[in-house]
Amino acid sequence: MGATKADEFSVKDNRVAKIAKALSHPARVAIVRLLISKKACICGDIVDELPLSQSTVSQHLKELKEAGIIKGNIDGTSICYCIDETNWASAQAMLNEFFDSYEKPCNNCG
Repeated sequence: MGATKADEFSVKDNRVAKIAKALSHPARVAIVRLLISKKACICGDIVDELPLSQSTVSQHLKELKEAGIIKGNIDGTSICYCIDETNWASAQAMLNEFFDSYEKPCNNCG
């Protein structure tokens, strides 16, 4: 979606779309699951945990970081990645609100 079209939608709709886009690739979902399962920041090489090249993992980490789902802190010569707890809670609330807004129609859509 072009920048000019994004301006035509609400801030909330753009945020939901940004989160959904960041989670729209199975590799990114796997990275997020990995970070969640470790229950700590990962300073080691995430590549060792996934069947992907370093450049591919780096690109996916960049997308997740830009969406605010994860954060990366520099620790010496490596970057430690973890879930951004504040943004995670906000994303969870937005997605819950989005999904909870559906009410089953009275008629059968078939």
